[in-house]
Amino acid sequence: MANQTPVTNDLSTLLEKIKDVRIAMLTTQDEDGSLRSRPMFTQKPDGSSALVFLTDKDSAKVYEVKKDSHVNLSYANPDSNVYVSVSGRANAYRNQAEIDQLWSEPMRAWFPKGKDDESIYILKVQIEKGEYWDTPSSLLTQAAAYVKALATGERSTSDDVNEHAKVEVK
Repeated sequence: MANQTPVTNDLSTLLEKIKDVRIAMLTTQDEDGSLRSRPMFTQKPDGSSALVFLTDKDSAKVYEVKKDSHVNLSYANPDSNVYVSVSGRANAYRNQAEIDQLWSEPMRAWFPKGKDDESIYILKVQIEKGEYWDTPSSLLTQAAAYVKALATGERSTSDDVNEHAKVEVK
């Protein structure tokens, strides 16, 4: 019997896992129904149940989320062995006050006209659920799991070597 992944409503833990991972892979559904992913720069999570990105109003992703708002975001930090998957609904819109708050000068690489560029849209993903895996990368932890597996002949449980949970947003 497979171990059941714990389910929690603790969105703050999920957001804590990704707070320093700036790039997410955003997956949308293309016009022919196939899945399409691309990297997106995540604005600093603010503790709400949404993740926010700046994008170009004429990008394919804006068209795709208007057609089907279901999206997935994947975050990975291989250096610390943290992996997160977030599912939700995306909305693309323009709001100058929000853009002013989110704007930082490095964004000029994508929007050379600056924060008043009319092509800037906000892509907001309202989180519905997520899942994370956080595996300690220390050799000591990995060695302990290996020794336990040798001694017992059984694979270590997820509690021994990692933190894994599903998050459902109510």
